[in-house]
Amino acid sequence: MTIEAVKEPAGFQAREQRRHSMRTREQYIEGLRKMRKNLYYNGSRIDRDDELQQPALNVMGVTFDAVRDPELKDLCTATSHLTGQTINRFCHIHQNPDDLHKKQNMTRALCRKVGFCIQRCMGIDAVNAVNAVSFEADRSNGGNTEYHKNFLKWLEYFQTGDLVGACAQTDVKGERLKRPIQQTDPDMYLHVVEKKSDGIVVRGCKLHISEASIADEIMVIPTRALGPDEKEYAVAFAIPADHEGVKQVLSIHNFRGRKYYKKGFVGGYTDSYLIFDNVFVPWERVFLCGENDHGGVCALLFALFHRHSYSGCKPAIGDVLTGMASLAARHNGIRKTSHVREMLSEFIKITELGYAAGYTASALGKPEVYIPGMGSVPYGPGSCIPNSIYANVGRCLTGEAVFKEQEMLCSIAGGLPATFPNEGDLTDPELKPLLEKYLMRNPDVPIEDQIKFWMLYIDYSCSGFAGPMNYGNYHGGGSPIMEQIAITSQYNIKLRENIVNSIAGIEELKAGTLTSL
Repeated sequence: MTIEAVKEPAGFQAREQRRHSMRTREQYIEGLRKMRKNLYYNGSRIDRDDELQQPALNVMGVTFDAVRDPELKDLCTATSHLTGQTINRFCHIHQNPDDLHKKQNMTRALCRKVGFCIQRCMGIDAVNAVNAVSFEADRSNGGNTEYHKNFLKWLEYFQTGDLVGACAQTDVKGERLKRPIQQTDPDMYLHVVEKKSDGIVVRGCKLHISEASIADEIMVIPTRALGPDEKEYAVAFAIPADHEGVKQVLSIHNFRGRKYYKKGFVGGYTDSYLIFDNVFVPWERVFLCGENDHGGVCALLFALFHRHSYSGCKPAIGDVLTGMASLAARHNGIRKTSHVREMLSEFIKITELGYAAGYTASALGKPEVYIPGMGSVPYGPGSCIPNSIYANVGRCLTGEAVFKEQEMLCSIAGGLPATFPNEGDLTDPELKPLLEKYLMRNPDVPIEDQIKFWMLYIDYSCSGFAGPMNYGNYHGGGSPIMEQIAITSQYNIKLRENIVNSIAGIEELKAGTLTSL
């Protein structure tokens, strides 16, 4: 199947000619500099390469550097099923379980490198969901729509340009116990307000959208299941992040700045409220419009892919927290105590069980989705979808543990991080020798190394960065209650009842029961 090279739709800001190669960090940032100034922060408009955004750009830059790193390039590159060219794996459509394994391992490796979220998983998870949904919507419409054709044209543009994508799913939701159609203000969920011959007009607000401020493209998808009277909310499309009518109101989350005690890696991240103020989207970039059943599947599929990404991300954060807990215990001289061993064991269990569940979700991946009342059914053009039960189990297990992990970090460290001296006092000529004397915990570790360690510990446990990070780790990809709903609604509990009844002598098992998962 030959896919035409995508062209910028009429009305869009002209883009530089995209080359069929992977970009460098510098080319990525240069592209951001050319974008329209639609970022709002603390009462001002800022540029995408503003100093406040540099830590987030440092993190995203790693995804461009990694494809040239001998240790990482096999994980971080893939072969496009559209062009046959080598592309960044963050732009790839998973074709088989091995692709899912590599995506998970890539995520864990890169998150280890930066110390927390690698930021680019939103794009890969969104494109994989829309790839399947646009195909099925066209099939349901008997060929009267061209959503999947539109998507494939856009996807080639996305892949060959090595673009960064953000996914705008979460709506503000307004009166939260009311459905979209019941809202006093219909804009509480993004919706189509007008259809034209050349495109659609949408209005609403998407929030908590990670890294939209440093993305090239934004993929917009539904946030929930939708009824037949809510078709205007069943819309999916892609637009440039600086598109006319889109305003981004930013939250910026950076570590505390340092002048003297330099870190090995300086990172941060951003979130945006994306306000769509009667935004025009040409039909060429529309991948769903009014198909409410598929809108609900799209919401669930993105969540599934994103929860699978979490099985790489959260274990990497677990690696960092386990290392922190162990070092804190060493510095405090309590490493060999039984209660510390117990807590280290708990960190390891959370980390590796989350990873194992994600790895199993990859291994059992198929081009299928779970439909209530029907079970697992073929869905999409043949691309690989992770197993829902294991992806949700892994995400739920690690999500529920976020604040337990923080409690253990607090327990091992004691009160030191909460009242640790400021860097200016630590370097003051009069105070420096005195503070170094009284901060010394382990005479076998240089005091400067101890100071650097505790400053990092503070970043991850009781700083202005740690609070948003922990909320994100808990709610990102769906709060644990959402995974619990998915697990209990999709798991074959009846099969387990049959097993018990068989052992009790109440019924005989049907063939295949013993080997079913």
